[in-house]
Amino acid sequence: MSNEDEPSYIDYEAFLDPDFSATAFANTLVLSTNNPSDTPLDLSTPLSRVLFDVQEVDTHIDTLTTKSALPLLEHTRDHAESSGRILQEVEGQVASLTESYKTLEKEVVERYEVAEQVRITAERLCETVKLGRAVARCFMLGRQLEVRMSELGGVGSARKEDHRAMVRSADTILSLRQILRASKPGEEGEGLDKVNVINTLKSELVNPGERSISSRAQQVVKEFSMSSLLSSSGQTSSSTFAQTEDTKARTTSALLTLYLLSPTSLKTTPKNFEPSLMLNALQDYLQTQLKSSLVSLARALGQLPALERTLLEISARCQNIVALQSLLEGIKPPSHPLIDSSSTVPTSPNFLQPVLKTLDTSSLPSYFWRSLASNMSPRVQEIMYKGGVSARTLRSNKDRVRDAVRDCVNRGSQLPSASLNKGAGTIGGWEREAAVMVGSIIGQIK
Repeated sequence: MSNEDEPSYIDYEAFLDPDFSATAFANTLVLSTNNPSDTPLDLSTPLSRVLFDVQEVDTHIDTLTTKSALPLLEHTRDHAESSGRILQEVEGQVASLTESYKTLEKEVVERYEVAEQVRITAERLCETVKLGRAVARCFMLGRQLEVRMSELGGVGSARKEDHRAMVRSADTILSLRQILRASKPGEEGEGLDKVNVINTLKSELVNPGERSISSRAQQVVKEFSMSSLLSSSGQTSSSTFAQTEDTKARTTSALLTLYLLSPTSLKTTPKNFEPSLMLNALQDYLQTQLKSSLVSLARALGQLPALERTLLEISARCQNIVALQSLLEGIKPPSHPLIDSSSTVPTSPNFLQPVLKTLDTSSLPSYFWRSLASNMSPRVQEIMYKGGVSARTLRSNKDRVRDAVRDCVNRGSQLPSASLNKGAGTIGGWEREAAVMVGSIIGQIK
């Protein structure tokens, strides 16, 4: 419809406005046909106008439909014919796709489902084989550990002790640790913690074996002795070269064992690794020598006739410490299979450095004499405080005690004669240590 052919008083633009509001339109219509002050309002007039407008629009629709009936019917017919042709073509395509899908399902989908089942079966078989190999390797290492522990021999065994079996046993234990620790997805030990026989192997063989080997190694360190100043009868003696070398070898094996068996974690590196088992064993050894020396020297100062023999014993203990320091200095740390060896941080050059670092000292003999001196002063003060014959005897033999203590330090600071290398003799000068020891005793005698 055009405005020229059929003019209309209806404002179509107002009704077609996107912002058109029926409420606002009704309000405007009511106000335009009524006086706002009238009571009540006359709503029949605006309602009649709205109804007239609706009738007018309905008339226009009817007129347009009547005039355009033939074109509308022709358009509908053409649209229906086109739809029929499109539907026919589409049905053909759908039929073709359906047939293709059936062929694809038969040749691909069904085969894929079978192949997927085969793949899952193969994966699970591979996991089973991998787990079986890991279990078999653990049992092989467990059997190897049993054999190597039996090779150790010694006390309670008819076989002569083979101290090197301690290191071999430690290597086997570390191999087992390495497998059991590799428990991440894809690693060798994945799933081993769920296998009962592996848990039994750990609880009944590996853990007890590790404790037994560690205890054996600690005992060897505890019994370390190379000084020949005193024999079992109390007289001077001399160890043979073979005995000395055997002691060195046994102690070296024990230290290597304790180094390897020291606890590690996944974050352990050569820089932060601390061989705690080895360090604890060495500290216990030093503390035992210190306590024994302190008790015997305090007793001998109260009974001077026994002083000479006591100082000889203390010198022997310090000679053992000197020999131990020399031994530690010659042992290089072995490669540890549980520590990342790709790190560029160098490890300690020998076993002595971590011990000195832990004790915060420059040498083990110096640590021995200074620790002994720091604990002697209270003991001497106690003797002098009590007075009596012991105090008077100690006071009258002050010079003799001074010389004996100085000789004890100088004698004890030498390597045992059986362990001397060519050209070796007294290790360094010990004047300061001798002065500290003399001062801790003589300084309290007044």
